Amino acid sequence: MSGLKSLKKTRRIQVIGLAGVCVAAILVILAMLPEESFQFFRSPSEVAESPPPPNELFRIGGLIVEGSIESDTGETVRFEVTDGGAVIPVVYTGILPDLFGDGQGMVGQGRYVNDTFEAVEILARHDETYMPKEVIDALKEQGQYVAPDAGDATN
Repeated sequence: MSGLKSLKKTRRIQVIGLAGVCVAAILVILAMLPEESFQFFRSPSEVAESPPPPNELFRIGGLIVEGSIESDTGETVRFEVTDGGAVIPVVYTGILPDLFGDGQGMVGQGRYVNDTFEAVEILARHDETYMPKEVIDALKEQGQYVAPDAGDATN
């Protein structure tokens, strides 16, 4: 009988030890991932209040300010994005999504350098009513969110 209790105790210690090794391995793998694997979302108000360092890759989202879209002869486009609390200038070189326009929601990925968000990617939306959850949450915090006529925005 005492041999059975000893076997259960040994087995329990083995299972706990194996679980500990697995947790440690996962933490080591996460520590070895490049910093660019972790991208945080920030609203324009958060960026204006506490600007991130120029080397930090993050996502920003909000509404494109009416009349702010300017494009030069090339593929470079300048515009401003807002959440109702702050306005951040954005510069992007590349091809924009078809649904990109004044007053529309957008999410961009890039870095904040010299008081301008330098986007490396502008994420496309699915349709006119789509807006990412992070953008909806940021607009609701500022009291600027208005659901589209077709019903609640999808995300």
